[in-house]
Amino acid sequence: MRILPEISRTFGEYLLLPNLTDEGCTPGNVDLSASLVRHPVGQPSPIRIATPLTSAIMGAVSSPELAIALAQVGGISFIHQNQPVEEQAGMVAAVKKHKAGFRHNDVNIKPTATLDEADLLLRAHDHSAVVVTDDGSPSGAFLGLITADDFNFHRHQRGDSVESRMRPVAELVTGVPGMSLTTANSLLWDSRQDVLPIVGEDGRVTALVQRRDYELHQQFSNESVDEAKRFRVGAGVNTHDYRERIPALVGAGADILCLDSSDGYSVWQKDVIEFVRKEYGDTVRIGAGNVVDARGFRYLAEAGADFVKVGIGGGSICITRDQKGIGRGQASALAEIVTERDAYAEQTGMYVPLCSDGGVIHDSHMAIAFAFGADFLMLGRYFARFTESPAPLVKIGGQVVKEYWGEGSKRARNAARYGQGKDLAFEEGVDGYVPYAGSLYDNVKVTLAKVRSTMISCGSTSLRQFHDSATLVQVSQQTFVQNSEEVERNDRPTVV
Repeated sequence: MRILPEISRTFGEYLLLPNLTDEGCTPGNVDLSASLVRHPVGQPSPIRIATPLTSAIMGAVSSPELAIALAQVGGISFIHQNQPVEEQAGMVAAVKKHKAGFRHNDVNIKPTATLDEADLLLRAHDHSAVVVTDDGSPSGAFLGLITADDFNFHRHQRGDSVESRMRPVAELVTGVPGMSLTTANSLLWDSRQDVLPIVGEDGRVTALVQRRDYELHQQFSNESVDEAKRFRVGAGVNTHDYRERIPALVGAGADILCLDSSDGYSVWQKDVIEFVRKEYGDTVRIGAGNVVDARGFRYLAEAGADFVKVGIGGGSICITRDQKGIGRGQASALAEIVTERDAYAEQTGMYVPLCSDGGVIHDSHMAIAFAFGADFLMLGRYFARFTESPAPLVKIGGQVVKEYWGEGSKRARNAARYGQGKDLAFEEGVDGYVPYAGSLYDNVKVTLAKVRSTMISCGSTSLRQFHDSATLVQVSQQTFVQNSEEVERNDRPTVV
């Protein structure tokens, strides 16, 4: 037995001290891009992301819809592995069908369907339009479009047919497969349509170009895309069925894999990494974890992990610490492993990025994590609150919330992640709710503005510079309550 002399610390126990802000410290000069996978020191990483945020490998968080939205703003999602192989591969393939600016035609309806059904589709998928095909499938013959502007239930009956209010193909401007995005956007604006269908010679829609996506691209110009301009997406794998799951995910186009486990310091993860290297060499990238000390990082780095996830028990819906007495404060874990990461890079010439997973409650905690040296973050609760997450939206006590459950809960029954064999003998996660926060696009914009502002106050314009020059101080609880103790707060809604 050994007892560490330190106290286990969280991000909430630290504040940053400002450094000199010079003329170069402006929001436009801040570079938040991060390496996603290992690379030789001094050379660029084969995969980088402009926004250092990834969504957690959770059924309540990472869906194709959220993966597309997150890729648009420069991050990347990891589709969860707690489902049949073919279903997970299908989700990955659904994301890869999208090119930057060209959306896959995935929401369709029959002309004989009702306006009420069309309204439900528009609301459920947050789309500008629903494609009308003869059989209601993506492969059906294109008949027209119906949007929320085409009907109003004060004037039209919910039981009226889609055909009665849709805009038929003869009245629409369409594009052709293979046209450039620039040309497609010009057609979109000239036609004054919100959606431009791309229609093949067989009369079927192959893609959609949306005015909303054009506007988003102007706002977020650093989308996460591969060489073919398809959105990047990751996928979780486990140490049980990896011989079947990994080939299926690679075949579906997954850009990166990640071992999904609450405890990654194990020979089983090394076996999976060795399998990937033997079968695919460096053409398939895989991260590993989670670990909380230098020993765990070194073991996985030497096994060949492309990145290492840090954190056990810090998630808002994780009760591993209560159930098993295992874990570590996220700040303490990250501080030790960052030192080991940099030592490993100096000794081997290979830089292995760190993903901080858990322990983030407020946006300010993200800045603290980057100051400690995290390369990128993995977030669950943060993304679960958004429109694009797959969790149901419900109302409880007059408040609109999103359902949110941990992979260690009985609802998820993800025994593979927690090493409990085929059945979940006890829970390591809870099932609950998080306040609904609206669109991912709006929230990420605010979050990144906060992080940039913090970095500017600390005299930094890159994440590495921020880590190297940051000065952190431990604080008491009184430090946080002092500024509001004499003020009765106004509880008007604010941006979250």
